[in-house]
Amino acid sequence: MLVSMTENGLFPESRESPALNADLWVFAYGSLMWNPGFAYSARRKARLVGWTRRLCIWSHHYRGTPERPGLVFGLDRGGECHGVAFRVEPLLRAQTMEYLRKRELISNVYDELEAPAVLDSGESVHVLAYVANAGHPQYAGRLEPTTTLEIVKGAAGLMGRNVDYVRSTHSELIQLGIPDAELDWLTEQL
Repeated sequence: MLVSMTENGLFPESRESPALNADLWVFAYGSLMWNPGFAYSARRKARLVGWTRRLCIWSHHYRGTPERPGLVFGLDRGGECHGVAFRVEPLLRAQTMEYLRKRELISNVYDELEAPAVLDSGESVHVLAYVANAGHPQYAGRLEPTTTLEIVKGAAGLMGRNVDYVRSTHSELIQLGIPDAELDWLTEQL
């Protein structure tokens, strides 16, 4: 389900996506930054207001198992998140949306969000982002840093170790010049 950001928050949209002949911008804040898996024509630093990057999603597939879940990033309410926006050409919109939905909506712990973001140039664009569904059983919320550390250290799933996922995201943020104090601390402990 695609939702849009309004003054009152999220609401379901009756359409699949904005103007089918327009570029699609995809906001990335975790593994999509360093492993998008889709073709794009531009990659820009971007800022999304109202959402914070957080290890707040229990991963039962990619970075953990049902018996020993890992943690993956979600956009949680509040603050702002610096990440990357990918521009996808109109001809690749449907293919990209299908790919992203298979990847990100595997258990419906994320909601699709359409919201304004600001590119590093100062230009405002509407982006598609995947935000944490706080009502889903896989939503972990904000955990204590030491709890997060222990979970990440011991989890692995179909896409590899949870530690590698966290380190790869941290490395990408450093390369982009994007500070993240919580992730700095966690990576130092790993």
